[in-house]
Amino acid sequence: MTTERSPQRADGWTAAVRQRLGLGRLLPLGGAVDGAWIAETAAASVLRGATVEGAVLGTLRIGPAREATTGAETRPETRPEALRPVGTGSPAGTGGPAGAGVVAEAGLALPPAPPSGLPPGPLRIEAEFRAAGDRPLPDSAAALRAALVTAAAARLGLEIAEVDLRVTALLDDAAPDQVTDGADAPSPPAPAPVAEASTKAEAEGPAGEAAAAVPGVVSLTRVLGGAVHTAQDHIRVEVATAGDHRALDVARSVRTAVSAATADRLPVSVLVTDVVEAPGASHQRPALPAGR
Repeated sequence: MTTERSPQRADGWTAAVRQRLGLGRLLPLGGAVDGAWIAETAAASVLRGATVEGAVLGTLRIGPAREATTGAETRPETRPEALRPVGTGSPAGTGGPAGAGVVAEAGLALPPAPPSGLPPGPLRIEAEFRAAGDRPLPDSAAALRAALVTAAAARLGLEIAEVDLRVTALLDDAAPDQVTDGADAPSPPAPAPVAEASTKAEAEGPAGEAAAAVPGVVSLTRVLGGAVHTAQDHIRVEVATAGDHRALDVARSVRTAVSAATADRLPVSVLVTDVVEAPGASHQRPALPAGR
């Protein structure tokens, strides 16, 4: 038996906090109507897969763009008339039931962000890299910037508005055809707890079964709690997605599947905690999807 103050319980809390912090920021995928987020660590792992000859990527962080904090009042999706609590005419967060979702102008109910999740809006990449000395630095930076922005859009669905790159060193010879350097990159977090077996998906109820059956879902995960979190006003599902599927597209499909499988028709949000690459997979200079 463990008591509230027992070492075992304290160790469990410590592990849970470390695991949650290991995700980094929770970044919005797509726009306000998509109801999807991805862990910063998962997004960074994908961006490190983009290759640029002559650039070796070091530290990389993703957060809100400067324009997201200085011009929020000018973006349509953040104006009071665009987002309002369900069942009230007051601006979002000023009335209605506690924790209620929001509705867009079309009347579609939207789920709240996961705990500490960033609000929908443009993002900023900050990265350091070492550059080959036999190439002009502006050319290397431009190539790396384009690769990061393209990978973010084509493979994840992130809206990147700014890329801030800093050269930390010059390489003696031409860099290998890669942008990652294990010595510069932070240690990866421990893998997220996974609910892979079908019996575990069934244990999460119809929502878990529906989410697990979506193409591109590798597994359900349990980082913020259960793989399926059901509140009074929304449902949140945690998943790991396959690297050969665009994370935003998978999240949208999960939302559709879970909404159809649950009787309450609550707003559904999706949190992608990991992107799992197939062994030997390589993604070089990905092309943007048609129409994007």
